[in-house]
Amino acid sequence: MACSSASVDVSEARSGEGVPQCYDYFLVLDFEATCDEQGHRRPKPQEIIEFPCLKVNSRTLEVESVFHQYVLPDVRPQLTGFCTKLTGITQEMVDGKPHFPEVLQEFDVWMNTNGLLEPSTKSLFVTCGDWDLKTILPSECQRLKLNRPDYFTKWCNLKTPFSLSVGCFHRNASMVSMLEHFDIPLEGRHHSGIDDCRNIAKILRAIVLKGNTIRSTNV
Repeated sequence: MACSSASVDVSEARSGEGVPQCYDYFLVLDFEATCDEQGHRRPKPQEIIEFPCLKVNSRTLEVESVFHQYVLPDVRPQLTGFCTKLTGITQEMVDGKPHFPEVLQEFDVWMNTNGLLEPSTKSLFVTCGDWDLKTILPSECQRLKLNRPDYFTKWCNLKTPFSLSVGCFHRNASMVSMLEHFDIPLEGRHHSGIDDCRNIAKILRAIVLKGNTIRSTNV
């Protein structure tokens, strides 16, 4: 089924234009991980090398806080040329950075500092696909014998509300195709985790401004 494009002027959106949401904040997340061309981008083990997250106010749809940290992989600390070419992450960007267990602790501190762990505050992670929180994060926590915080067990795969928003199912929807649908220019570099988060946040905003409610898609 063909779907028409829809231009949304997200730059001029005003507070309160979106429908009321079930959550106070959306946490836009997009990991980047070690990859190589020969291994179809998934070496074993695949290790997280960039951990970005944007705290988006569900009422104003504005970014209120940013967590961003590069991660030094411990099994294969040397990035492949293919990985750098794909993500833009160079060896210098991860050298000297903390390993994943320390970054996970830093993120928990950020969550607490931003009031996201308060019982009265409701937040939901938003990702482009299920890989970030269904595959790579559980894999890293299992490999490193880390307790996965409970707040990582619920998320919204943005492809689902996007499909509902445009009125047809997009089996192969991607971040780029969703941006194109809403006539939103790509910001920064595709496969840069922090840039992808900014672009996903723009798609999220466009979907909400079309009158859609964002809910968990994995439960």
